[in-house]
Amino acid sequence: MKKSIHPDNYQLVIFEDLNNGARILTRSTVKAEEKAKWEDGKEYPLVKVHISAFTHPFYTGEERVLDLEGRVDKFKARFAAGAAAKEKRAAAAQKATRRAAAKVAKGADQLEA
Repeated sequence: MKKSIHPDNYQLVIFEDLNNGARILTRSTVKAEEKAKWEDGKEYPLVKVHISAFTHPFYTGEERVLDLEGRVDKFKARFAAGAAAKEKRAAAAQKATRRAAAKVAKGADQLEA
């Protein structure tokens, strides 16, 4: 094992899952500005995480979409807008077809008269 490549500044840190409030006290090199009291009454640095083993679908067995930046919602909105535009184009094409058919029928009536 190479010397002097591993950090030596480990400290006890509380990791809190923002989805369900679960907490873990473990050693880490991460720097945290917040502090919180642990069950032993001592105060430790607090790191808030959006997902942990307590809420990750792989560990919980749940099927759900993990989207913190709203990418799924943006995609659904674009998809819905595209579908609406497609329907609008189809309606316009159908209207143009009806007008053309009416024009042809009117022209045929004028030729007969």
